[in-house]
Amino acid sequence: MLTLYFSPGACSLASHIGLEETGAPYEAKPILLAKQQQKTEAYLKINPRGKVPSLSVDGKVLVENTAILTYLARRFPEKKLMPADPAEEARSIATMCWFSSIVHPSYQHSRRPERFADGEAAQAAVKETGRKSFWANCQEIDSMFQGKDWIMGSQYTVVDPYALVFYGWGVAGGFPMKELSAYTAWRERMMQRPTVRKVVESEQNVST
Repeated sequence: MLTLYFSPGACSLASHIGLEETGAPYEAKPILLAKQQQKTEAYLKINPRGKVPSLSVDGKVLVENTAILTYLARRFPEKKLMPADPAEEARSIATMCWFSSIVHPSYQHSRRPERFADGEAAQAAVKETGRKSFWANCQEIDSMFQGKDWIMGSQYTVVDPYALVFYGWGVAGGFPMKELSAYTAWRERMMQRPTVRKVVESEQNVST
């Protein structure tokens, strides 16, 4: 049995879409970050770091989008959610690692500077640097779509749902995402996929 713990609006959207793409039966359990549910004793038993996503696979818990998405692609190879070529698979994993280690933190710095610095002046500097870095990262993502249908090339992969996270965050953060023409056109292609649309709409309907 597969059970996904996610929070609407969080990076767990990537794993949620990836799981839906497999076509396998699963249970989706919302953990509302706005209500601090990730810090409850019950959830900390599932993921002691108090983060989402977490994927329970017959009681064994996997964490981190990169690991979960790679697992799903390998467990359901018939869905072709990763390139078959080992070098291309490694390139896909490297892109997801960049998302988690560089792109995600830049947005966190722009939205939650108090987590990274004390004092108003220092926090303002962290926020401004974070906004500049996040926008530069979004521009780089935009360049990755130039001349391609999907982020890794002609094949849709689990890297695509991860890239969708940052477009949504950019809109929520007031960034001029429409200026990124390739990224925006790709998002429209993503939203035409029934699996993507189903998950996005279902998360929007979760009461926060």
